[in-house]
Amino acid sequence: MDIVLEIFDTFIFDRLYATVLPASFAGYSAQNIGHATTTFSSTRESPTSVPPSTQIWKLEPSQYAFMSTWPRDNIWRQSLSLYLITWLFGLVVYFICATLSYLFVFDHATFTHPKYLKNQVSLEIKQASTALPVMAIFTVPFFVGEVRGYAKLYNVLADAPFPLYNVFQFPFFIFFTDFFIYWIHRGLHHPRVYKNLHKPHHRWIMPTPYASHAFHPIDGFAQSVPYHVFPFIFPLNKIAYIFLFAFINVWTVFIHDGEYVANSRFINGAACHTMHHLYFNYNYGQFTTLWDRFGGSYRKPNDELFGRDSKMSKQEWERQCKEMEMVQQKVEGDDDRDYGDVGRSLQKKLV
Repeated sequence: MDIVLEIFDTFIFDRLYATVLPASFAGYSAQNIGHATTTFSSTRESPTSVPPSTQIWKLEPSQYAFMSTWPRDNIWRQSLSLYLITWLFGLVVYFICATLSYLFVFDHATFTHPKYLKNQVSLEIKQASTALPVMAIFTVPFFVGEVRGYAKLYNVLADAPFPLYNVFQFPFFIFFTDFFIYWIHRGLHHPRVYKNLHKPHHRWIMPTPYASHAFHPIDGFAQSVPYHVFPFIFPLNKIAYIFLFAFINVWTVFIHDGEYVANSRFINGAACHTMHHLYFNYNYGQFTTLWDRFGGSYRKPNDELFGRDSKMSKQEWERQCKEMEMVQQKVEGDDDRDYGDVGRSLQKKLV
C-alpha cells in the first residue's frame, strides 16, 4: 500500500496537508527544501534521504512535501490518508467497475424477475455507500502496518524467496484467501449471525453489479480479512499486491453481474453465486468451488441459466421462486422484502 500512498501524497495529500497543517519554517532554508528527496522524515530537521516505495520508478516530491507539521511518515497522517484512500478511492473504484458491468454486461431482463426488488439499484448503492466508510475504519490498521514495514511485501522480483515464487504467489494467494473466506462466509450463515450481519447482502435475491459491495460493514470487512492477513504471513510482491486487490474488486462485481458465462465445475462464477443468492445455503466460496465440494455445500447451477432464453423463462422462474421461498422461510422467516406491485403480481401468477 506504500506505493499507492506515495502516489496520492505526491499528487494530492502533500499540498492538502501543507495547506491545512502548515509547518513553521523558522531557520529553515529554501535550499534545504529544494534538495529534499522522496520522503521527508520531519519538518523539524533537515530533509533526509529515504528510499522510495518502489525501485521501479521514482516520484519527485514537490515543495509541498516539506511544508506540513505532519510529514509523510507521521502515523496520524498515514492513518488519515489511508482511510480517505480506502473509503473515497474505494467508492470510486466500486462505481466505475459496477457501472461498466451494469451498462455492458448485466442482463437487464433481470428487472422483470419476480424476485427483483422495488428500487433495487438505488438500495444497493445506498447500502454500499454507507458500508464502505465504516469498513475503511477497520481496514486502515492493516494498511498502516504495511506502510510502516510490518508486512512481508517485497520490492523487486529478485527479492522473492525463490524465483518461481513470483508466479506461485498468485495461485497461492487465491488458494489461501478462498479457503478462509469460505469458512468466514459459511459462519456468517449461522442463525445467530445471519440475521444481524449477513442478511443485508441477501436482500438481493437477483443481484445487480451494484450489490457487489452492498454489505453490512462488519460482514464486508470480515470477508476481506484474509486478503489483509496474507502479506503479514507470506511474502508478496508490491506490484502483485496492487494487481490482486484490483482483481478482487473486479471479481466481486463479476460474480454479481448476472451474465452466466463460466459453466465450470471449478470456478465460482456468477452462476454459482446466483445459486447462493437464490438458495442461501450453497456455494460459499469466493473464487472456486473447491471448498464447497469439501464442505458439502456445492450446488451445480441450473443448466437453464446458461441459455439466453431459458434463464428468464417462465418455467425456470417458477422453479426458482418455489424453491427460494421454501428455503427463505426456513432461513429468515417471513419475507420482508418489497418487490413492488409488478413483482407481487408476477409472484401471485407463479405461486
